Amino acid sequence: MTHLHHLTALALGIAALPATLAQAQERRDTRSTTSADALYCEERRLGYWFYCVKPAPIEEPQQPEAEQVAASQELDAITSELRELKARAILYPTEANVAAYIRFQRAQLDRASLFSDVWQRAIWQDPDLDYTLERPVGAVAKKQWQDARSAERDHVMATLSQRYGLFYFFSSTCGPCEVMSPIVKGVADRWRITVRAISTDGGSSRHFPDYRVETNQRGKLGLEGKATPALVLWDSVTKRPIPIGYGVLSADELQDRIYLLTSKEAGHDY
Repeated sequence: MTHLHHLTALALGIAALPATLAQAQERRDTRSTTSADALYCEERRLGYWFYCVKPAPIEEPQQPEAEQVAASQELDAITSELRELKARAILYPTEANVAAYIRFQRAQLDRASLFSDVWQRAIWQDPDLDYTLERPVGAVAKKQWQDARSAERDHVMATLSQRYGLFYFFSSTCGPCEVMSPIVKGVADRWRITVRAISTDGGSSRHFPDYRVETNQRGKLGLEGKATPALVLWDSVTKRPIPIGYGVLSADELQDRIYLLTSKEAGHDY
């Protein structure tokens, strides 16, 4: 049994020998490095050309990234260049100057054409961007839109007399009033709207024989100036006047204004 213990201890010692040798070598290398540092750095003082301590790596300064030019600045530069080339071609019309202006202008025309093409394609592919769906410009679509709008306007006009009356200011010596009076009467008769005709100069009207002479009705209704003819709707529910306009209006325009002012909020029909 004792012999077996000796053999085991011997084997363990041999196994540990490489690690021991490696540790010893590392200590020798450390002492050698320390001795060398002491010899060259402390005793001989070889100066900064001899690095006793490994220098830290030098970080290269980072180059600043090129600033991105704003698109608005680029467009301003193009506009300025085009203006300069044009001025140069006009003031100094050499063949080279004129040709330079033409080439640059042509390049910008091509750029504008590309923009227009992409604009149109974007509208075609996104209905939210296509204003013509709300207000068509094509012949067929426009006719359909006008028919639908006329039907809606006629519906509003048919019920207008239940709430609104019309003040019509005219003058017996007013040329435009002679044109406007039969138009007002025609629209009022068609939709059975009550019209109160008011003469601003006391003269009569053959279209409105039951006229009244003005006694500051214009000021009470909020009309500006003395222009005639003038039209004002009276809202019997809110008790407020709604000026329609001055001068000669066609029957269609008169009905459109009444329709918009009584049924559409500002900003919802443009």
